[in-house]
Amino acid sequence: MKKVPLALIAALCGALLAVSGCSINQLAVRAVAGMLSGGGGGGGDAFTTEDDPELVGDALPFAMKLYESLLAADPENPDLLLATGRIFVMYANAYVQTPADMLEPSEVELQAAMRVRAKRLFLRAREYVLRGLELRRKGFRAGLAAGKVEAALALLKKDDADYLYWTSAAWLSAFSIDPFDMELLVTVPQPMAMLAQVNAWDPGYGGGAVHDIFISIYGSVSADMGGSEARAREEFARSLELSKGAKAGPYLALATAISVKNQNAKEFRDLLGKALAIDVDAFPANRLENTLAQRRARWLLAHIGDFFLSEGGDE
Repeated sequence: MKKVPLALIAALCGALLAVSGCSINQLAVRAVAGMLSGGGGGGGDAFTTEDDPELVGDALPFAMKLYESLLAADPENPDLLLATGRIFVMYANAYVQTPADMLEPSEVELQAAMRVRAKRLFLRAREYVLRGLELRRKGFRAGLAAGKVEAALALLKKDDADYLYWTSAAWLSAFSIDPFDMELLVTVPQPMAMLAQVNAWDPGYGGGAVHDIFISIYGSVSADMGGSEARAREEFARSLELSKGAKAGPYLALATAISVKNQNAKEFRDLLGKALAIDVDAFPANRLENTLAQRRARWLLAHIGDFFLSEGGDE
C-alpha cells in the first residue's frame, strides 16, 4: 500500500468537518477509506514498516478517529470496519497495555487505569470487526450469541480469515487483561475456535500470527484449562518455521509464558537474546513490530529479578 499524503488526509478531515450534518458522497468516502485501509489491512506499510514507534504512537489516535469519522458516513463498509478494529488493536496493545505492563510497581494506580483503558479499546475493536463480519455473513453473530460456534463458522469462507483473526486478537487481548471477567471467561472458546478455523484455512496465515497467539495461550493457562507446555513449544517451533526467523515476538511469547513459569532464567535470557539479535531493517514489513518487541525485551532483561527468585535460574 502506498503511503497516503498528509495533505490528502488533512483535506479529507477538513471536508468531513465542513459537511458535518450534510450528506456525504458515499462513493468518495469509500474511495478514500480504501486508500487508508489498504483494502481492509488497516494501515499497511505506512505503519508496519516505520522505525520510529513514537511517530506511529502519535499518529494512531488521529487515524483511529479518522476511521471512525469515515464509518459515521459509511457504517456498512466491512473493509473499513475491519481496518478500524485492526488499528484499535494495534494501538491498545503497543501503546496502552504494553506500556502499562512496563510501569514501576509504585505506579500501581496508573497501571490499573491504563489496563482498564486497554480492555475497553480491545472490546471496541472486537465490536467493529464483528460488525464487519456480520455484514459479510448474515447470521454469524446470532450463531455466536446462541453458543452455536460451529454453525456460525460454517457460514464463513476462507476470505473471512482476516475478520476472524482480528476479532480473536481483540477478544483474547481483552481477556488477558482481566481474566477474572466471567463474561469473557465463558466465551474464550469462541475466539479460540475462530483462530483454529483460520489455521485450518491457512496454517501459514500472517507468517505464523495464529501460532504466536497460541504460544501465549497454551503457555499461560493451567493444564486443567487446556494449557500445555509441549503444545506451546510446538506452536513456537511452527511460528519460527513460518516466519523464517523474521519476528522477535515468538521469542518473547515463549520466554514470558514458559521460561518464567519454569523459573528458567537461562532460557529466558537466551530467548530474549535471540529476539534482540534480529536485524529490524532486514525485514521491513515487520520493522515496527520488531522494534517494539526488542524494546520490551530490553526492559524484561533489565527487570529480570522481578520474574525469577534466583536470576541464575537453571545455571
